[in-house]
Amino acid sequence: MSTSSTTLRELILANDLAFLMEAHDGLSAAIAERAGFRGLWASGLSISSALGYRDANEASWTQVVDVVERMVDATNIPVLVDGDSGFGNFNNARLLAKKLEQRGASGVAIEDKCFPKMNSFIGDRHPLAEIDEFCGRLKAVKDTTGSDFVLVARIEALIAGHGLDEALTRAHAYAKAGADAILIHSRKAVADEILAFAKEWNNKLPVVIVPTKYYRTPVDAYRKAGISTVIWANHTMRAAIASMRDICGRIQSEESIAGIEDQVAGLDELFNLIGYDELAQAEELYLPKADRVAPKARD
Repeated sequence: MSTSSTTLRELILANDLAFLMEAHDGLSAAIAERAGFRGLWASGLSISSALGYRDANEASWTQVVDVVERMVDATNIPVLVDGDSGFGNFNNARLLAKKLEQRGASGVAIEDKCFPKMNSFIGDRHPLAEIDEFCGRLKAVKDTTGSDFVLVARIEALIAGHGLDEALTRAHAYAKAGADAILIHSRKAVADEILAFAKEWNNKLPVVIVPTKYYRTPVDAYRKAGISTVIWANHTMRAAIASMRDICGRIQSEESIAGIEDQVAGLDELFNLIGYDELAQAEELYLPKADRVAPKARD
């Protein structure tokens, strides 16, 4: 695979609002790239769900790294990885970041929660890490990774029920610790506290947001607020769930696939996404003619 023409750092620092699309495996990553997205969000929720785990650090960091490697291999666009809280202390966080960098990821977002973390939209118990301890995690990641690797410090103060002042205090500390960008998260249905943070923060570092709950807010509001990057954080996974549920239900009730064949992706589209054409070209280069797989055998 060739490398992306646009780096994650360039996307986040650009004057234009950037969008990262969630992916959870190589196939969803390839689909997002084909749709025109210039960067990917390797979602902890979606990766955990695809593996059959809850988003509560039940999937190990090594499992996450393996999935990210498949996403990187399947695309030519940068991948920002949801690193949860770093899977432990500073040592776990720097090991995670180093391995992600080795596998081709372009950056990691680390959130200021304790380990194990719980998904931000589940329950009301979200204890935050001490600021100094979390700054140590950030510094360890920066000292371990190269200059191109992007470190996003994710602030969960608003999720945990603290106010704007606490979020800003943490943002200043994390910037001093070496973060390249700040992700400010909210579970409210309106973007008021996100926009208030952006106004007070005044672009001291780029601001990344995840509007899963305040999805009705027009994107122009983020542009006016000077926000750097929007993450569509879990939508390919949720779309897959809805589609698979409906198709499985119909096949079960109809005892046939005839009625749904024109409503699912064709095999040709699947083969194209995975790159079977490249394999055929490689066979022409490297295999004796007698050993090549006939095209009809791949259909």
